[in-house]
Amino acid sequence: MVLTGFRAKVAVSIIKVLVLVYDVISFPIYFLIDKPWTKWRLQNIIWAKLEDERDPTSCYVRQVHHLPPKDNGIQTMDQLFKNAVDRFGERECYGVREVFGEEEETMKSGKVFKKLILGEYQWLTFNQVDQRVENLSKGLLALGVKSKKPVILLAETRLEWIITAQACFRINVPVVTLYATLGEDGLVHGITETEVTHIITSTELMPKLKTILHRLPLVTHLIYMQGIKSESFEGIPEYVKVLPYNQVEEDGKHYTEGTFTPPKPDDLAILMYTSGSTGVPKGVMITHNNVITSVKGIDDIISHPSFKFSETDTYIAYLPAAHVLELAAECYLCSLGIRVGFSSPLTITDYSTAIKKGAKGDLTVLKPTLMVAVPLMLDRIRKSILSLAGKEGTFTRLMFDFAISYKEFWSQRGFTTPRLDRNLLKTYRDFMGGELRVIMCGSAPLSADTQSFTRSCLSVQVLQGYGLTESAACASIMDFDDYSCGRVGAPVSTCKLRLVNWEEGNYHVTDKPNPRGEIVLGGDCLTLGYFKNQAQTQEAFQFEGGDRWFYTGDIGEVFPNGTLKIIDRKKDLVKLQFGEYVALGKVEAELKTCPLIENACVVGSGLHTYLIALVIPNQSQLRAMAKEIGKGHLSFKEMCSDEEVTEKTLERIREFGKKCNLFGSELPKKLKLCCDDWNPESGLVTAAFKLRRKFIENHYRSVIDRLC
Repeated sequence: MVLTGFRAKVAVSIIKVLVLVYDVISFPIYFLIDKPWTKWRLQNIIWAKLEDERDPTSCYVRQVHHLPPKDNGIQTMDQLFKNAVDRFGERECYGVREVFGEEEETMKSGKVFKKLILGEYQWLTFNQVDQRVENLSKGLLALGVKSKKPVILLAETRLEWIITAQACFRINVPVVTLYATLGEDGLVHGITETEVTHIITSTELMPKLKTILHRLPLVTHLIYMQGIKSESFEGIPEYVKVLPYNQVEEDGKHYTEGTFTPPKPDDLAILMYTSGSTGVPKGVMITHNNVITSVKGIDDIISHPSFKFSETDTYIAYLPAAHVLELAAECYLCSLGIRVGFSSPLTITDYSTAIKKGAKGDLTVLKPTLMVAVPLMLDRIRKSILSLAGKEGTFTRLMFDFAISYKEFWSQRGFTTPRLDRNLLKTYRDFMGGELRVIMCGSAPLSADTQSFTRSCLSVQVLQGYGLTESAACASIMDFDDYSCGRVGAPVSTCKLRLVNWEEGNYHVTDKPNPRGEIVLGGDCLTLGYFKNQAQTQEAFQFEGGDRWFYTGDIGEVFPNGTLKIIDRKKDLVKLQFGEYVALGKVEAELKTCPLIENACVVGSGLHTYLIALVIPNQSQLRAMAKEIGKGHLSFKEMCSDEEVTEKTLERIREFGKKCNLFGSELPKKLKLCCDDWNPESGLVTAAFKLRRKFIENHYRSVIDRLC
């Protein structure tokens, strides 16, 4: 019998009483088993301190080190990989799922989705990968690639991407990374500015390149990674030599005449083009030393005595490899001998768009223990789990909510809930493969609610970190013993971090109870600056007191234990008509946790007294709410245009915002429901799904003007 409504609430209330009785009886037993006092001690750890406590603008210095800094002589990316090959030669290194074919599936809505027919993961050992790297590096030399002359790497995350990067590192060829989702103008800008002659891409991106090759007269070679589709060379200029990737590898086996200059620490390793959240993409010049510095800083924290990595650990790689967070993670974990399985957002879960109904997604097949995520993904995972819990009726949803709140309550007090994990929450853990131990989150601030929910529901440690392309992904990261939520940990040992006043936003290092200000970074993790852009380099990177500093534009708050929280961003601050300052990023981060919202961009200006919210609604949640007001018969597009639905949605969003402790001026008063998704292909978000605020405002300019 399915319990609904009042009966379900009564049943759950009875269960809560029984659980309370059980807790009282079993408390002494669990107290001895879980030893909660060990977790209580962790709350007193001081992770970082001011270098000079008399000077609040001095650097915060990390106090906790799990291992002494390794002096293994590794100074370049090539040495880092070769060291891993020497140590883990016959261990599994990289894995790819077999693709047997592709078929089309027509949905009830009439949309046609391409579904992949996939097999199991096939693995290469470290020695096999090393041989492929060697072959490709020689093959590139045979094609005229020269040391210190960059090549373009334009492809989605895949095995060939990282093999190509390692091959280029080996022969001291800077890798120019461009996001596969960049528009034509962005691609032309990056390729033209770097003056490359060789482009390495994939079959899937060949059509995009063919439309712009006539604008790229310097390009002489186009190397493509094969896919399941056949290649078409029609439209490619005659002066461009087109070669399949495997042929370059094969030719490299027999090439012996090539010479190159081995890389040095200060040589350029990566020219990484940011996705341009505010305008034209900028190329950040990252040296070998920059990345190695980041790896050493991360290793100091990840090498935790109670958290041992083993050859059974598996990392799932699906974020864009052209993003510094993903590249740093892959290189670091590979250096520890941890195998990496490649995936895609289109195939990652059982419900992804390229997975046939009833077939298994990559998470289910790979069963990873480690993954890196961006906040938007974790927000979506949370909403998917809540939706899954709600499908089985009111009783199941109420029990799920109780289970999460129950676990959060005891976890915060140092206790485990093994029976709850095995029985009620196992289904949701299996949704992510069933073996996850750690999720590392970066790219943007993650809400405390989502972090706490993910920890409790999936029984994983969620570690937030903070870093930028300009600091080679290095700045701060949470320790395994840091159980706070909403913070990004303490500075890593290889990065200098300090706060400076930002008068306009009223943030000061002398603020009480905690110092606040713009985050400024220093140390060997700092990159060389922006390629062929001296003006912006000098603006962002400044010399003070003999040291070089990068002004991030992010506003941080440092807590008494030395951990950092990102609370604002200079570019996201607006001043409303009556003088109130509103941090748009903060408002959006809170609103995105609302079940009704898939994504949101908040707009405000000094000409008005209120905020406008542009919202991508969650379709199932919006439909359920529309049914409540008799609008369930409308299509999704009609719902987004309906005044009554919009009004009711705004009411729910404002109620949710109040529960998140948003102030009156931070609650949007006008709302536009957007039926079009914001994805990197649309140009409205970056490849890491950060909002491109100005692009969104321009795209919806007529709507915003109408609502003002």
